[in-house]
Amino acid sequence: MMKSLTERIIIQQGDLTEMDTDAIVNAANNDLILGAGVAGAIYRKGGDVIQKECDAIGSIPVGFAAITGAGKLKARYVIHAASMQAGRRTTAETLRGSTTHSLRLASDRGLKTIAFPAVGTGVAGFPMQQCADIMLRVAATHLQGSTSLETIYFMLFDAAAKDVFEQTWKKLQAELASGTAGAKGA
Repeated sequence: MMKSLTERIIIQQGDLTEMDTDAIVNAANNDLILGAGVAGAIYRKGGDVIQKECDAIGSIPVGFAAITGAGKLKARYVIHAASMQAGRRTTAETLRGSTTHSLRLASDRGLKTIAFPAVGTGVAGFPMQQCADIMLRVAATHLQGSTSLETIYFMLFDAAAKDVFEQTWKKLQAELASGTAGAKGA
């Protein structure tokens, strides 16, 4: 029996690099250089093999994503969601695009579970509320279509981020139930 949408999107607080999912998502720059924040944590725990695979891929367009192995991490893959250029900021358009592309890459690989951080809210300076709205809408839309993904996790670093995502998800679920939800996300 298929789980409901509310059972397929799970919001938690914790360490993304400890997730035992098919894939975790890196908040990446389009040059796929693992520097600070989430990317730095992935590099430190996963090992330099991930950066070497990124180097082999090279730069990708902002708003897209690339997939590599996960090195020493528990996850099998790292999907690098390029929501910004190095030293630049994330925009609503690039966040929407990189989240959509990450989910498509996971489904194309037949993956069942994926875990996202709050992409773009660290060094890229994107507002947490807007991030939650965009990412949750994209995730819900993706799960309503044809996909191999069964569960999408949002693994948030702190309680404040988790609260924002939970409140946004409750609001979006109410919109979905009433039929007023669109793929807006600003």
